[in-house]
Amino acid sequence: MIRGSARQTTLRNRVTIVGIGVHSGLPITLTFHPAEANAGIVFLRCGLNDQSDRELPANFRSVMATEFATVLGDQAGPAISTTEHVLAALYALGVDNAVVEVDGPEIPIMDGSAQPFVAAIDQAGIVTLSAPRRFIRVLKPVRVSQNGSYGELQPRAHGLRVETEIEFDHPLVNRQSFALEVEATVFRRELARARTFGFMRDVSKLWSAGYSLGATLENTVVIAESRVLNPEGLRYPDEFARHKAVDAIGDLALAGAPLIGAYRSIRGGHKLNHAVLTALMADRSAFAYVEMPETDSVRRVRGHADLVGFAAPAYGPEVS
Repeated sequence: MIRGSARQTTLRNRVTIVGIGVHSGLPITLTFHPAEANAGIVFLRCGLNDQSDRELPANFRSVMATEFATVLGDQAGPAISTTEHVLAALYALGVDNAVVEVDGPEIPIMDGSAQPFVAAIDQAGIVTLSAPRRFIRVLKPVRVSQNGSYGELQPRAHGLRVETEIEFDHPLVNRQSFALEVEATVFRRELARARTFGFMRDVSKLWSAGYSLGATLENTVVIAESRVLNPEGLRYPDEFARHKAVDAIGDLALAGAPLIGAYRSIRGGHKLNHAVLTALMADRSAFAYVEMPETDSVRRVRGHADLVGFAAPAYGPEVS
């Protein structure tokens, strides 16, 4: 089945993974549950002392903060942070409906990439539902500029294309760019293993602000003055730009339906991604909800979860 399939999907089974929060340092359990058609992706924040569990739709309207990660919440305040990697994996693998149960204040960081969530989704399996899938087609350009950074969504004939360009004042990063069409096999090969990163020069500032308390060389690419501190080095020569693309896919997943368009981010991050998506959804003339008729080729490959495709977080500064 491909992401352009006419029918919605969900998970076949429940699956649980355990890790720590990169910012809180707390142990966290995450469980993926199947969900019915039209439920969308819903986060369930449990384990709250003397409080009921909180349900949060994976929607741009639920975003409460974007400084070092994408944080979702409601009228009661922030509830779940660092949602971008898990959202990127669900989006790229074509999962339309699922409940993501979390017993802590953020999604576990795992190894700093989306790969552990891809593996968990593969373990759970993906099944097709009878309900039609609805897409969001970008009809006209939408652009947002912020302090020397800009992001834009452009119309496109099919699928979602993401292009990220970063620029850091550091000799190991400098300027990097990466672009791809968001499709499951490509995501698995080119993006899923790209890890979050940070600079040693920022550690004290982050710690004093209460961030990155769980960051280690096991879950973060750490860049010192002249070298990468992780013993294994980088997974891709341009891993930093690739991870920014993961972030962008996860943040764009908050549209609530697969996008048909092209997204470009220059020196951006979570704040910019959210601003562009919000600008798109605020202009009713800039997009349309569409249903895609199922083609013969889609029918032939339906059921092959490894073909599902479509669709964030370096916790460094938003202006990269």
